Amino acid sequence: MPIQAFILDLDGVLTDTAEYHFRAWKRLADEEGVPFDRRANEELRGVSRRRSLELLLGQRVADYSEEQMEEMMDRKNGYYQSFLESITGDDLLPGARELIDGLKRRGLRIAIGSASKNTRIVLGKLGITEAFDGIADGHSVTRAKPAPDVFIHAAGQLGVPAVACVVVEDAASGVEAALTAGMLTVGIGPQERVGNAHFRYNSTEDTDLNEILGC
Repeated sequence: MPIQAFILDLDGVLTDTAEYHFRAWKRLADEEGVPFDRRANEELRGVSRRRSLELLLGQRVADYSEEQMEEMMDRKNGYYQSFLESITGDDLLPGARELIDGLKRRGLRIAIGSASKNTRIVLGKLGITEAFDGIADGHSVTRAKPAPDVFIHAAGQLGVPAVACVVVEDAASGVEAALTAGMLTVGIGPQERVGNAHFRYNSTEDTDLNEILGC
């Protein structure tokens, strides 16, 4: 079936708020007396907020009640949202606008498929909300990546079969989710992280739509 739509992850594909996530998690970890560094932060890439907190706490997760877990997730998100206040259209990654424009010129439908519950805030700050025909985010589904739910939801918003969708992702969990959904996958990043994708590019700027679409 010919490709009809692209579903783009947000963080790491269109913009990079990874530093803000790290700073927010680091602040929370310091407050809770939990060791946390940039290496540990890599394990949180593309992972839901709940799972990220569980990974951060490690064996100490059993020490916290559900109420405390919810409070910590809210606290981290508050720190993260305060950092987001400074984001503008200048924070689009190189090649991001060109990717969106290239898809539009080809008449393809475009959706966001992100685990983040702050997706609409970030899109608004970047000034690109109207570019998308659908937005699936952390509020849209219960199961986060690597479950395929967010991408299946995005395809449903677009009215396009899963097999006619391409997913562009920068996280291993996102690539796995897209493959499980039966979608063509494009990995952005190193081989060791997204090498299971059908196509891989080092950066968004390197993405070759002609190659992906077989033009």
